[in-house]
Amino acid sequence: MVSTAPKAADKLADTEATVRLTVAQATIAFLAAQYVERDGDRTPFFAGCFGIFGHGNVAGLGQALLQDEIEAQAAGRAPRMPYVLGRNEQAMVHSAVAYARQKDRLQTWAVTASVGPGSTNMLTGAALATINRLPVLLLPADTFATRVSSPVLQELELPSSGDVTVNDAFKPLSRYFDRVWRPEQLPAALLGAMRVLTDPVETGAATVSIPQDVQAEAHDWPESLFAERTWHIARPLPERAVVARAAALIAAARRPLIIAGGGVHYSGAEAALTALAEQTGIPVAESQAGKGSLRHDHPQSVGAVGSTGSTAANALATDADVVIGIGTRYSDFTSASRTAFNNPQVRFVNINVASLDAVKQGGVSVVADAREAIEALGPALADYRVPDEYRSHISELAGEWDAAVSAAFATEDGAQLNQNQVIGLVNSLSDPRDVVVCAAGSMPGDLHKLWRSRDRKSYHVEYGFSCMGYEIAGGIGVRMAAPDRDVFVMVGDGSYLMMATEIATAVQEGVKVIPVLVQNHGFASIGGLSESLGSQRFGTAYRYRGTDGRLDGDRLPVDLAANAASLGADVIKVATAAEFTDAVKVAKAADRITVIHVETDPRVYAPDSHSWWDVPVSQVSALESTQQAYQRYTEWKKVQRPLIAPSDG
Repeated sequence: MVSTAPKAADKLADTEATVRLTVAQATIAFLAAQYVERDGDRTPFFAGCFGIFGHGNVAGLGQALLQDEIEAQAAGRAPRMPYVLGRNEQAMVHSAVAYARQKDRLQTWAVTASVGPGSTNMLTGAALATINRLPVLLLPADTFATRVSSPVLQELELPSSGDVTVNDAFKPLSRYFDRVWRPEQLPAALLGAMRVLTDPVETGAATVSIPQDVQAEAHDWPESLFAERTWHIARPLPERAVVARAAALIAAARRPLIIAGGGVHYSGAEAALTALAEQTGIPVAESQAGKGSLRHDHPQSVGAVGSTGSTAANALATDADVVIGIGTRYSDFTSASRTAFNNPQVRFVNINVASLDAVKQGGVSVVADAREAIEALGPALADYRVPDEYRSHISELAGEWDAAVSAAFATEDGAQLNQNQVIGLVNSLSDPRDVVVCAAGSMPGDLHKLWRSRDRKSYHVEYGFSCMGYEIAGGIGVRMAAPDRDVFVMVGDGSYLMMATEIATAVQEGVKVIPVLVQNHGFASIGGLSESLGSQRFGTAYRYRGTDGRLDGDRLPVDLAANAASLGADVIKVATAAEFTDAVKVAKAADRITVIHVETDPRVYAPDSHSWWDVPVSQVSALESTQQAYQRYTEWKKVQRPLIAPSDG
């Protein structure tokens, strides 16, 4: 018996046109056709592709990107997926992530690397993206799907499993992972990646691993795969009953406190938050990601909160009877390792698009877009105002902290600068819309405490992963996303040495950033932490090994200014406030990367936060310094609260 094809199949065969492309060419064509839309604004989702080519992707994605560039040139238009050559695979991911953050997660880059170490170099970047909930598409090459030449160069051979490659390490670090063994699998893999990348809750690193032979394999694709596709970025609305519960809890509060997190920025909720704070008088403290949610000089702004917070915010957190977390995931720094909220009767209202974060600390969980939830709370709190005495207390605490910051920023003519003063000079000499970028070391904490934000996107500190080496690469991403803003990259010598190579990328692409390179001759942050924990700054200074076998000899003769110049940057070495001021003027007037190199005194600390960070201390030790540190540790441990506050119903 001969079967007859259904009439529907006959119709489809007559109308569905196909185009013959390699898997790599199809990938680039698909990505170039992806758009996102929120609140009626539509934009291409991918700005381009960062890459470093090796044998795993040079003939696949490399060829596809070259073809795209040549076809664009011939047509007199820009490439659909502009290509940028990076110097380090991890750094390329950092640049893409920083770009996505500056764009409020509405646009990002793809990043491709070769087989083996090229791909695994991206693992740190994948973890950073996922932890910070920032979208980036990773396209690591993989070994042969056919295995015809196995074992190939850089292939991992596991005796117990023939289908595992080094790219399986991406699985726990990615919000989405797929491997394209056959061309037919590509559409589902790319659609799956786009679903995650454009989801405010699920977003993070999306990894699509494509074996090197599959990248170069040709296939007949339906033309519809490459049609423009628009992904709507949702704003989940809060349930009315939950808003009513939250409003009732807040309306009964005498000493409420708002903690603004990164979700305020990503939802564009700054204006709504400002209006709510002005309407109710509730003070607003900020996490690292939430810095800039209110201007620093707003009457309801009390600055940073937690381990690296202001004394004003931390004093209010200690006594708060209702804490309203908006778009925060309550990291250990924000909650001061669960010692920040000490009122026995404290209750929580958690507004977050992700239920994972909305349930933290217990209390009322408002699972919704931050802007939508705040705007719903406004009318529900129309008759609520904080007590007058609380408003006066807020103003007094904020004034005291502002005076402490001004004192920390004060400089003396001709004197060596310290890190607080360098931060103050950058803060005062930069324009309100300029962006400060940082990630690791002591500066993120000091910036969180001291930086006076004047614009919603002027503060960019990566503190979810606090990844050393992020700074210059991240600064490049920020400047690419915001070419009308100057970008000051605050970086210590320890972090600089981990990824200075991206200076060459900035020179290559004409991306102007202003790295402020603070020379501490070692790891200042961990040195200070080590000292506070009784470990005497052991192993944190850059020194020769002495005659006694310890690393306590003279300082290493490392010339970081010369290093930066060798990579193509203009470099200005300064020592005093007057010289630093002149250098900033020169750097801002320049049209290319200019590094400002300054040596500081690492033993001058920022004003104390009156707060704590839980880093365990050795319970037994022959060192008196460690014994004393452990006693301090046990006292703070008595203040830590349980994981979950009492239920509200």
